[in-house]
Amino acid sequence: MRLALLAALSVLFSIVVADNTEYGPSRGKLVIIGGGNAVNTGIMERFVSLGGGISKNFIIVPTANGNRDEDGNVRVYNRSQVIGPWLRMGIKNVHMLHTHSPKIADTDDFTKELRDADAVWFDGGRQWHIVDSYAGTRTYTEFHKLLDRGGAIGGSSAGATIQGEYLVRGDTAGAQIVMTKEPNHQKGFAFLRRSAIDQHINTRNRWDDLIPVIAKYPRLLGIGLSEGTAIVVSGDNFEVMGKAKVAIHDNTKQYKAGDKPYYLLSAGDRYDMKTRRKIE
Repeated sequence: MRLALLAALSVLFSIVVADNTEYGPSRGKLVIIGGGNAVNTGIMERFVSLGGGISKNFIIVPTANGNRDEDGNVRVYNRSQVIGPWLRMGIKNVHMLHTHSPKIADTDDFTKELRDADAVWFDGGRQWHIVDSYAGTRTYTEFHKLLDRGGAIGGSSAGATIQGEYLVRGDTAGAQIVMTKEPNHQKGFAFLRRSAIDQHINTRNRWDDLIPVIAKYPRLLGIGLSEGTAIVVSGDNFEVMGKAKVAIHDNTKQYKAGDKPYYLLSAGDRYDMKTRRKIE
């Protein structure tokens, strides 16, 4: 009887510990890429592996590329073009998920394949399109449920920024606006809580762009990602993969006069977001 009780308490304790994360999901994994070309970095292969491998169910969300064309008509995506690269990677079951309508995104029928998915990938574009389609809907809820059951979510460029709690560059007027005044485009999907994520920082000279974000929201951890570079999140830790640097905007650190208020991580570095320290 005593052994059974101890075993039950041990299981309960492990569940409580697993759920006690402040930043990343307690069970699922995140792959967050700063845009550009990730070929020969191992990043995409890592995402597929975290999703359970090529035999599992993958969902691709192209919505960031836009909900309407240049003439204002509802944009129709070519399914073969969206899922083709994934089929060529050898994935057996891959589906496209897209709608311009939050009403459709809030239906059981639209979320059917998502409920059975093991991994979701967000393509690049403009992150506010993703918000307009899915924020506050059943689809949004199912994204989080996928993580709760141990699935993987990944994305590049806009598909990276949407994963943060604060939506960097969410302004519909242009990506040059780092902090929008549009109230419906200030929140990301918070797969990585307490974070603000920027991308393309090396090729578009965005190294300093998260400084005002963290100044206004000091509880957030700012993560600036170079192209072809990713963080792979497990709980409150992440590992850097790829070709270039990740800039960490951390207001808990003391910086010398004249220094930039961030520091850099490289491929292979591991970082504890909870303690705000590199793992040696």
